[in-house]
Parts: sequence; C-alpha cells; structure tokens
Amino acid sequence: MPSFTVGASIPPDTAHAVSVSLPTWGSNVGYEEGDPAVVNSMTTGYPRFFVHRGIEALAQDIVARHGSTGQRAFLFPTHSAASRCQDFVKSLVTEDLASKTRAIDFVLDSTKHASPMLKALAPRISAVILPDAAYSAGKQYWQHTGDGVSSRQAEFCHVLFTENLLVPVSDVQQQPAELSQPRPLRGPKRYQRKDSLDGIPPPVSKPPSPPAESLLESQESSRFLEERFGRNLDLSLVEPAKSAIRRRIAGSLAHDADHDNDASSVTPTHSRGVGNLKEGDVFLFPAGMNAIYNTHRALLKAREPLKSINLGFPYVDTLKILEKFGPGCQFYGRASDEDLDDLEKRLRGGERFLALFCEFPGNPLLICPDLERIRKLADEFDFALVVDETIGTFANINVLQVADVVVSSLTKIFSGDCNVMGGGLILNPEGRYYRALQAALHEIYEDAYWPEDVVFMERNSRDFMTRMERINVNSEAICDILLETPIAKSVYYPKHNPSRCNYDKYRLPNGGYGGLVSVVFQRKEQAHAFFDALDIAKGPSLGTNFTLASPYVLLAHYQELDWAAEYGVDPDLVRISVGLEETDELRRIFEKALAAATAVSST
Repeated sequence: MPSFTVGASIPPDTAHAVSVSLPTWGSNVGYEEGDPAVVNSMTTGYPRFFVHRGIEALAQDIVARHGSTGQRAFLFPTHSAASRCQDFVKSLVTEDLASKTRAIDFVLDSTKHASPMLKALAPRISAVILPDAAYSAGKQYWQHTGDGVSSRQAEFCHVLFTENLLVPVSDVQQQPAELSQPRPLRGPKRYQRKDSLDGIPPPVSKPPSPPAESLLESQESSRFLEERFGRNLDLSLVEPAKSAIRRRIAGSLAHDADHDNDASSVTPTHSRGVGNLKEGDVFLFPAGMNAIYNTHRALLKAREPLKSINLGFPYVDTLKILEKFGPGCQFYGRASDEDLDDLEKRLRGGERFLALFCEFPGNPLLICPDLERIRKLADEFDFALVVDETIGTFANINVLQVADVVVSSLTKIFSGDCNVMGGGLILNPEGRYYRALQAALHEIYEDAYWPEDVVFMERNSRDFMTRMERINVNSEAICDILLETPIAKSVYYPKHNPSRCNYDKYRLPNGGYGGLVSVVFQRKEQAHAFFDALDIAKGPSLGTNFTLASPYVLLAHYQELDWAAEYGVDPDLVRISVGLEETDELRRIFEKALAAATAVSST
C-alpha cells in the first residue's frame, strides 16, 4: 500500500493525476479553509477545482507576453469556449472589470515550417485574460462547465508557445471565420475530412521563407515536440480510439477493433434496451461535467427555454449549471415520492419544464429515483429526462431505455487509472426529442477532446467490464462490514437502500450494485478517527482502480453544510470508492479502521 503525504498526487508521481492526497480529516478542513500548510503542499488537485500547475504555468507566460500586471488568464481548447467564459465573467463583474476582460486565440504558425505532425495536429488554445478582481468569476465558469483546457494539452502547447510556434491568430494568415465556427462533428469515416486531425485545412497560399537561423530553431523545436509527442501517441490511433470508446459506451464491446467504413453501425452485445443505437449517437467530451453542460446547452437550443428540474441531492456542479446557465432550476433534494408528488402537482397546475436531471444512483447517498414514474410524467407533460449513470455505470444498469439522454463521467470507473478526464453523452434514438437534440448537437458540438487524453482513455477502459465485476464484489464485502458495526449510524449502498426496488428495475442480469459506499457514524469523532486510520488512498474523485476515501460532503459543500443537512446529507459522511484490491486485504484494512473508531467511542 503506497504512503501518501498531504498534497501528493494520486496516483503517486503521476503528472496528470486526477486526485490529490488529503489523508486526514484535518487536512481536508485545512484545504477548504485555505491553510497554507495544506494548500502550498499540493502538487495537483481535482482538475475542475484545482488549476493544474502546467496549465497555470502557460497561463502566466501568456499574461507576461500579452497581458499586464494585475491580470490572470484561463485557458480553453476552443475559441467558442473562451467566448462563453468571457460572456459569463462580464455578466458577473462591474463594467470596468468587464472592459478589461478579453480573449486571445493562439494557433500554430505554419509559416515557420512546423513539422507535418504539428500541421496535422493543428494545436490551438484560447486564453481569457482578466483582472485579478474578476478571477473568481472565471473560476466559476471553469469549475461548473468543464470547458477548460486539459493539462496534457496545456503542457504540449506551452512548448510551442515558448518556441514562438503558437502565436495569436492575428499574427498568421488565417481566415477569421474559422475561429467562430465549431470544429466539424467527428462521425463515421465517410463524413470525415482527410486534410487534418480536426478538419481545419492548411493554409492555401505558400508562406514566405523565414531567415535561416529562425528555420533551424523551429525545426529543432518541431523535432523535439514530435519525438516527445510520438512517445505517447501515434496520430493514426486517435480516430480509432474515439470509435472504440464510443462503441464501448454504446455497448458494442465485441466490435472495439472494428473500424471499417461502416463504423456508424453498432450491434450491442449487452442490452442498452435500444435496438437502433448507433455509434454516432455517442458524443465524447473532455470531462463528465462538460457532457452535462453541453446536454443542457443542446436542450436549450432544441426546445423552448424553460426552467429545468434537478431531482435528488446532486453532484455540486450539475445544480450550478442549471441555476446559472439559462432560465433557472426547480430543485428537489431528496428524490423521494413526496418530491415527485409535489412535481406532479406543479405540472398538473400548469407549470412546464425543459428537462429533469437526475443521478442513478445519487451521490453520496446512493438513492435511486423512480425513473418509471418520471418517464410517465415526462411523456405526459413534455419534458426531457437526463440520467447521469456515472455511479451505476452501464456495466450494472441499463437506463438508456427510459432516458432521452444518458450522461457519464468517463473520468471515473470507465477509466479507473485516475490519470485522464473524459465525459460521454448518449442520445436515445427512440426518444421524442432525438431529432431536435441531434440537430442541436451537430450545431454546437466541438471536438475538443485532446488526442493524448483520448488515447489514454481508450487504453484505460479496455478492461472496464471485468474491473467492474471485481469492484462489485469488493463493495458488497465492505458494505457488509460496515453494516455489522454498531458505531455506524447509516450505511448507504443501492443494495441496502429503501430505493433498491428502483435500482433493480434497471439492473442488468449480471449487474451488481456499483463501487460506491457511504457511511455515517454515531458520533463525528468516530468518523474522524475511522477516516484517519484508513490505510488507503484518500482524496477527491471516485471510480479508481484502488480504494479511495473522502469526507465528500466536507469537500463538496463546505460553505453550505447546513443546506446539505436539510436534505439528509450528514457533514461527517465518509464516502468510499472501492477498488480492485484483494477482498481479504480490504476487510483487514477496514476492520482496523473501525477498531480505531470504536476505541474513540469508549473513551
């Protein structure tokens, strides 16, 4: 078992780790309160909450070259994302601060004879430069939407920027319209352009030759980048990797390696409950929250803008997206029958909604809403149903048959290795809004998933189904241990929750109950002692191949603990994401931690 110090990356020594070690209850409090001893020791953090050091380094260099004192920058993979951030910031800050907020697009300067690999990759990045006083507004957008640049992309682009190969678009011969249009949708091969990775054609006119010394310098830089990039990625792998990921998500596990000219067709080997599901119905995003954000954007574009519904205690940013981007949100925090009764009363009274968003199961109480009843209400009163299956996963449950859209954070169990971000969105081709959503997504969708991240995700997810089987077994074993201890006040797991009947309606024949367990102890001191004594990795995120614990409510809702408690979410809840370790070893670790917590109760 590796030893994790405060602020170390999880996994250890991983440049693009998704989690960070906060090994004691006190270190989690210190992080939330900005304790320098904790914050200054952090080498990384969860990517949407903590701006990766590599991203921040590039942002600082961009400000140093193109900004001024007292300014900072947020980086995005596309012009459109940067523009949305700029608009969001301007809506929150004073007119003076808004006037000092601007976006700069950086593209490859092919006039410097960049290598064929670089031209094919067509790297670009967009920076929103803003005053320090507007930074918190920009950080909100970054966190909520998942639109920010990935750390791998920033690292790669930083070298280009340093060598003056990535320059403001105004400095190169580029058509302005290219920056305002989304990247073409990456569909089946017969619809794909062959001139570059992202469909952006090379310049038509031949650029002038630079001086000899400049040419030599750029050639050396290009060679370095190509060698460095080539160690991780062959560009020819990227499109097949995207196809393989989409097929896995669609349920076509037996056809991962099939990338023929009819790649749009999918024949599922386990049921998603939808016979005509196609690979083109699956959309990939750089983060799970970005999939949710773009689902919301597509719904607002496809239908009349109305309030949405958030049913069940949500992952924090889902609710924020619905509240801040659009007409607003009706929040039901318990996903109970009483909540649905109130919703039905509103609907029958004439209120109308855009969509209902829910998790299945929810995080962190693992409650499963009554999807069957929701579907009936959605059909009768004309709203879309969006289900986040991140925790249940399609290895265990089949919710597409009842949803209009299914979203998932691929960062979690699908990847498992905790070293790459990703998100997925599936349209139900039999849903009533399918055509409208498909048209909206084709208009707004940008392929912003950085190629290196794609290849890592594809490799990580190859054994997803078999990993999930073992995680299911280990989770039930841990749950049984927690249920047996008298110091546990509540244990939350879909198998043992009152809402199990709702889960079982959509559980696959060989499916389990997932890899997430939450526990609340009789006293907060017991929770703290249990957490501190757990000899496992401890930090944010879930779905890792190793067992990972977190005082989830403390981390996600530190500024609103009383609000969370109103919905039955205890501030001292411990959330456990169960991994692939030997079951007996996990039992020993948890029994030892429970003994430490029990000792507290006897003093």
